[in-house]
Amino acid sequence: MRSALVVMARHHRMGEVKTRLAHDIGAASAYRLYRAFLQDIDARFAGGQRTLVWAFHPPDADFVGQVCTAARCMPQRGAQLGERMWNVFQVLCAEGFDRVVMIGADVPHVRDEWLDEAEVQLGAADVVLGPSDDGGYYLVAMRAAHDIFAGIAMSTERVLDETLRKAAAGGLRVHLLPRCFDVDGSRDLVRLREVLRHAEAGVQLACTAAVLAEIETQ
Repeated sequence: MRSALVVMARHHRMGEVKTRLAHDIGAASAYRLYRAFLQDIDARFAGGQRTLVWAFHPPDADFVGQVCTAARCMPQRGAQLGERMWNVFQVLCAEGFDRVVMIGADVPHVRDEWLDEAEVQLGAADVVLGPSDDGGYYLVAMRAAHDIFAGIAMSTERVLDETLRKAAAGGLRVHLLPRCFDVDGSRDLVRLREVLRHAEAGVQLACTAAVLAEIETQ
């Protein structure tokens, strides 16, 4: 079985990443934190049991130089986020990957056990979703490319519900993972610090922890 872990990421330029978080902690701190997320994800998953694939935006960015390993980097194609996600699934499923698990770069704390659960559940389910507290999802996984994204406005509190309705209308079986959060605002940083403080499910993010410590002293 061939499995891919796709990380949807932006080429990190000052003032262009985690803009909502930047309102709370400043553009420079948000930039450093996002870069730390990429470094920790790279360290956690490159060379692991799943092929690590960075899907980056914008497509003309020099993203390859932003990651430490020789993990695969592919540009995101499409005008809207949902279209870009759909295109990634189409490409990788067409290449013969049996399990494609996609996360965002703002969930470096995703648990290994949830990734494993996603793969296992795809033995019966068509789609696996990891609900996030903001009404979206932090993970989506499929074993075949189903378009569950078209017509859904991303980054709203209705994303998960609309995706579930779209999957049901298409006769797709869905499995839901435990609820988690992605890092969008300062309140999420409080939760992230707790995850790291207690090393939940063995998650240790050295670069992220270092930047968070710097932010606390500012």
